[in-house]
Amino acid sequence: MATVVLVGTLDTKGQEYAYLRDRLRAEGCDVLLVDAGVKGTPLAQPDIGRAEVARAAGADVEELAARGDRGAAIETMARGATAVLSELFAQGRLHGVLGLGGSGGSALVTQAMRALPIGVPKLMVSTLASGDTRPYVGAVDIAMMYSVVDIAGINRLSERILSNAAAAIAGMARAYAAFQPTSATRPLIGATMFGVTTPCVTEARRYLEERGYEVLVFHATGTGGQSLEALVKGGFLAGVLDITTTELADELVGGVLSAGPERLEAAGAAGLPQVVSLGALDMVNFGPMETVPEKFRSRLLYKHNPTVTLMRTTVEECAALGHIIARKLNQARGPTALFIPLRGVSLIDTEGQPFYDPAADQALISALKADLQPQVEVHELEMDINDPRFAQAMARRLDELIQQHHQQQQDQQGKKMVQ
Repeated sequence: MATVVLVGTLDTKGQEYAYLRDRLRAEGCDVLLVDAGVKGTPLAQPDIGRAEVARAAGADVEELAARGDRGAAIETMARGATAVLSELFAQGRLHGVLGLGGSGGSALVTQAMRALPIGVPKLMVSTLASGDTRPYVGAVDIAMMYSVVDIAGINRLSERILSNAAAAIAGMARAYAAFQPTSATRPLIGATMFGVTTPCVTEARRYLEERGYEVLVFHATGTGGQSLEALVKGGFLAGVLDITTTELADELVGGVLSAGPERLEAAGAAGLPQVVSLGALDMVNFGPMETVPEKFRSRLLYKHNPTVTLMRTTVEECAALGHIIARKLNQARGPTALFIPLRGVSLIDTEGQPFYDPAADQALISALKADLQPQVEVHELEMDINDPRFAQAMARRLDELIQQHHQQQQDQQGKKMVQ
């Protein structure tokens, strides 16, 4: 039987959680109720109490309550709930998780949800679900449902919405518990793509799929890069084809598509084989032309479409990006190869195109080569990034690195068995 975990603050939302528990049991699911509240008396009897949640975060719930610091309490109980949910999942006692809340409750519950692997059903009923949900969803598969009315008791409208939420998570949890892959499992590779690197990724994907891999392509829009890194950390991937590292330019310069300062680090930390290139580092992304910050209005701007404006990176910015990428690749614990396209890093960075700037590209390449350590392979090819031969070379090298890495792992396991 599928088990749904309900997590929330039972001192303020106990009535609503009790209602959800009843609805889920009526749907044929087991239910575990986790109390992440601090003050007041729980309005529903939990299966895992607040003291246990606080202990999981290394804290004492009575001390948290006595301090009267709501922000610190939410942060601490979020860490505790994260540890509790992770342990329940490891024990096979979690097939779906559902939460309710306003701003504080949503922040607390979704932090715990984000620690669960991608694919585990996660549903958050929130008063904030009709706005910007990125702080809550992050780079994982959290479903947000707008509560319409505040979560304050059971009324004619909230009853219908909470019933729908219970039915939704029950269905997802049952499907998750019974899931069987429809086809033979193939090694997964994560690849990054932008419109201006699409031909490259398309050809590389074709090459790898012909050799038995399944390629997951991530649009390098900030959340795409974060999702790739999350899958690496979750242990889903056999290798990474990081063709389009453009999100680093947005992080450096202040564009709208940054994936955060840790982009391009997960594969290296995990020791995964990775082949990296410089796709779309010629650009920083903004919204419509009128949204470009005033300080950049005199720069070389290109209207990609009505909602996207691109700004050419300068010589100085490209040099800085080279140093940043070199530092990240030098830290990699697994086999790493960098492919440098000497004739352009995007469709609009080739001769005759609007972002063609050999000096900026050379600054990027020179900074990389100056800082890279010997363990990082460097392949310089006299072609642009979208040349089919360039794509094939990257894909071929990733296949070789994955095969070598797999053989090394088998050899190490064999030695352990002999010992």
